[in-house]
Amino acid sequence: MGMLAALAMVLSVLEGLIPPIPGTPPGSKLGFSNLATMYAAFSLGPSSALAVAMVKGVFAGVTRGAVAMGMSLCGGLLSTAVMCLLLKLGKPFGWVGIGIAGALCHNGGQLLLAYLITGRAVVGYAPFLILFALPTGALTGLTLGLIAPRLAKLEGRFFL
Repeated sequence: MGMLAALAMVLSVLEGLIPPIPGTPPGSKLGFSNLATMYAAFSLGPSSALAVAMVKGVFAGVTRGAVAMGMSLCGGLLSTAVMCLLLKLGKPFGWVGIGIAGALCHNGGQLLLAYLITGRAVVGYAPFLILFALPTGALTGLTLGLIAPRLAKLEGRFFL
């Protein structure tokens, strides 16, 4: 779990170094640090995945301030809970579906906090975040679908 939390923090930092993609909503990210949270949900279970999301949120607070921590925690915990639920339901959703649901819920949790802080003005931002969450969530799901079997084999080598 510690390795996944560290990976989530490193991916978050690296993701912050990527310049904004033209045409994307301001402040939006690709969500690569969610790979660690999704993998924790898949391999270690809900409590470990939620712990990784918590560490990632606290890290955001330490490096970017209280609002960033609140946004990370609201989005991260909601998306992790939903992804864990979908993983329990099994194959009908697949990695891509789980990635998209996680991205949508992450944005939804952040929008809820932004609404509580600033009011109704942020509601107009929702359609743009939804459109951005679809391809980024699919990319995250596809990526995890490709690497999860390989990581599972590595785990077997190191822990058996």
